Amino acid sequence: MVAAQTRFRFPTFDVPSMKQVIVVNAALKLPSGKLAAQVAHAAVASFLEASHQAQREWLEQGMPKVVVQCESEEALIELQERAQSTGIPVAPIHDAGHTVVEAGTLTCIGFGPAERTRIDAITGALKLVR
Repeated sequence: MVAAQTRFRFPTFDVPSMKQVIVVNAALKLPSGKLAAQVAHAAVASFLEASHQAQREWLEQGMPKVVVQCESEEALIELQERAQSTGIPVAPIHDAGHTVVEAGTLTCIGFGPAERTRIDAITGALKLVR
């Protein structure tokens, strides 16, 4: 536990400049455990898509992230295309199909870490997952 506290220093500033957003397909109505697993996949995968500098800055800022929802797979794809056109790292998550949904189903997409203003321009109007 002590090693983790010295490895990641959580800053004291109010609004981090970096952010990660996971957008889930609300139409799938995934059970909470399945949703949590898919969001975790997206968080790790989109982190790995980011530049080393973006990764480092995001980690130093306390790994800020938010999980929001959109209404359909089509909406997810549109968000992905918009993000890619601006250079934001994205990681679409397609389920393996072993439990709840069919193989290949797009469950969520990870965006960033990237600058908060760039991500908010694409995902800022979406509602939080509750």
